[in-house]
Amino acid sequence: MHPDFSALFAGIDAKDHQLFGTFLTDDAQFRFANFPPIVGKDAIVSFLEGWFQSIAAIKHSNLHVRYGDGFALTEGTVTYTRHSGSTLEVPFANVFNLVDGKIKDYLIYVDNSTLYTEE
Repeated sequence: MHPDFSALFAGIDAKDHQLFGTFLTDDAQFRFANFPPIVGKDAIVSFLEGWFQSIAAIKHSNLHVRYGDGFALTEGTVTYTRHSGSTLEVPFANVFNLVDGKIKDYLIYVDNSTLYTEE
């Protein structure tokens, strides 16, 4: 059994931090790019609630999912919309370690280092 990644990314694109939490184990680990890892579903949901407020919008596209024994890989394109209205579009890849159909480790690989700078 695998999580419904289409629903997960639709929830992220809706900036729904509560929905995001339903995909996680209680002791999940979340590592977003160069941020330090966050451990525990409640801490992750709280982090995302604040982080979603730092951007105007987010949209994932060209999503590809690959499954293995106890893990899944996703890749695609993410477009961030800044509060100024400008956008940053970059490729991303995620590694998910799965336990009983839930995400135990959510590891995001993306270079969004210019997200908070205007070009």
